[in-house]
Amino acid sequence: MYIPNHYKENDIQEIKRFMMQHQFVTVVSTDNGKPLATHVPINITEDEESIYISGHFSKSNTQWKTIEQVDQILVIFQGPHSYISATWYEEEDVPTWNYQSVHVYGRGKILTEQALKHDLSLLLDKYEKHRSNGMTWDNMSEKTRKQIQGIVGFQIKVLEINAAYKLSQKRSDQDKSNIIEALESSEDDLNNKVAKAMKRCVLD
Repeated sequence: MYIPNHYKENDIQEIKRFMMQHQFVTVVSTDNGKPLATHVPINITEDEESIYISGHFSKSNTQWKTIEQVDQILVIFQGPHSYISATWYEEEDVPTWNYQSVHVYGRGKILTEQALKHDLSLLLDKYEKHRSNGMTWDNMSEKTRKQIQGIVGFQIKVLEINAAYKLSQKRSDQDKSNIIEALESSEDDLNNKVAKAMKRCVLD
């Protein structure tokens, strides 16, 4: 991912915060030179040395067969994005697009069935444990659990992270205020989220 220096985010704690908030990702690999991509929910774990991303594919999705065959997997975390009108600037200039995105590169492996069960338990706890009678792994019937036979788990050890926060950093303070005000007044939720990100990241 090409990132101009003024849009490159280097704070690893900020990047990890962003990744934790956007855990529905695009996993990209290649098969004989052809790019393959799947959109999946994931878990993020960390030990003293590395960050790991894990999830699962449908067994019918042949991308899982590439996970251990390619040198690196790309995982894309996409945040809010919005069109930025040139009419919001003090002086004439071109319109643009604001966005936040993190690209993670890593080496993948296929999970054993036991490791996949653990990963599914973490995923279900994250989204179901707070619900009354939530559908956690422990609350599932044996019949439902058997559907694990239809999926393949994976884990990616993170080797490189690139983060782009394009949030009007180069604009004047007045331009930034104008952009935030315009985005906040929009009925589009993505616009509102970009305004919130600008307030947190680029306002002095």
